[in-house]
Amino acid sequence: MNIQIFGTKKCSDTRKAERFFKERRIKYQFIDMKEKDMSKGEFNSVKQSVGGLDNLIDQNAKDKDLIILIKYLSDTNKEEKVFENQHIIKTPVVRNGKKATVGYCPDIWKEWD
Repeated sequence: MNIQIFGTKKCSDTRKAERFFKERRIKYQFIDMKEKDMSKGEFNSVKQSVGGLDNLIDQNAKDKDLIILIKYLSDTNKEEKVFENQHIIKTPVVRNGKKATVGYCPDIWKEWD
């Protein structure tokens, strides 16, 4: 397994995800999204794996104006706007190769080899 956890240190779900993998002695790489965003390839891989851009967006993000704006943009512009403003992505984003989850999903992680 090659686990990557994208999140923030202040996010409780991110800390729970880290604890989930630590307790099972599964090595993971933590990427703080306040310091470093996902690359375009990582972003596209996660987007495809979770079933589209709308599943990536945190509707409860602090930047309410941006969330509202994104609803009215075309699909191409919407994707660019979310990529540029990754602070509105639901965390944690947990990747295992081509598989990915958004949010705290221990039931899915247990099924990963």
